Amino acid sequence: MSDRTNAAQQVGVLRGQGRSAEADTLLRIAAQPSSQWLGEQGAREIADQVSRRATEAGRTAVFVAYDIPHRDCGQYSAGGAPDAASYRSWITGVAEALGDRKAWVVLEPDAVAHTLDSCGVKGDLAAERYGLLAFAVQELKKRPNVRVYLDAGNPGWAQDPEDLAAALRKSGIAAADGFAVNVANFYPTDRNAAYGNRLSVALGGKHFVIDTSRSGNGSAGADSWCNPPGRALGEAPTTETGRPGVDAYLWIKNPGESDGQCGRGEPPAGQFWLPYALGLAQAAH
Repeated sequence: MSDRTNAAQQVGVLRGQGRSAEADTLLRIAAQPSSQWLGEQGAREIADQVSRRATEAGRTAVFVAYDIPHRDCGQYSAGGAPDAASYRSWITGVAEALGDRKAWVVLEPDAVAHTLDSCGVKGDLAAERYGLLAFAVQELKKRPNVRVYLDAGNPGWAQDPEDLAAALRKSGIAAADGFAVNVANFYPTDRNAAYGNRLSVALGGKHFVIDTSRSGNGSAGADSWCNPPGRALGEAPTTETGRPGVDAYLWIKNPGESDGQCGRGEPPAGQFWLPYALGLAQAAH
């Protein structure tokens, strides 16, 4: 448990306000390890500090690299590096910051899957993206203790597994440790495991990790990905999944952080939203 996560800091605020029942509920989130997202601002410094603290504590930091150009199809998390050269410099800085420390990196949520749907980059821009992802894998894998998992969408995306496997191969999956599924989504673990296993077969047996941060009540449907009500925390993070080929359940999305301003008064993407966090924790089994 880190005392620096949004959830942990909010627990302290609630205790200070005498709201002990809510603080205890929120501890269901704050007491679990979750990932550190790296975006445009300060990524190298954050990667250095977080990996250093994790190493000192005898732990392994989990990062999400999220700065690919033309990110998120211009939706709630739009942004990313301004061009290919900037991205290469950015990811090299992150890799150098990790040095020889242990770390796991989930690489660019949605970046590959969006090249296969109606809103993502196509043609030369898609080819550039695959090249940037392959470069990122290569740079990160120069570090002896870094594991890399390329994001591979979720079961609600309608791609053909062979098309997705081909796109992942162009993106350097051969040199990566595997792929990640269900990042920032809600699908139940059984369905994610089945999806991942199909993709693993298409990729010659690559292992994968599953984001279980908000999968406790499953999905509200493929179109309900932006702060849908009624969701719950899923399985706690662990490397003991009991599923062959599944390297870990991880809380890749930080539970309680908004998916974006989707029209119900939510804060912008990535900001902590206490009512939603409490709902996820209270609904957890």
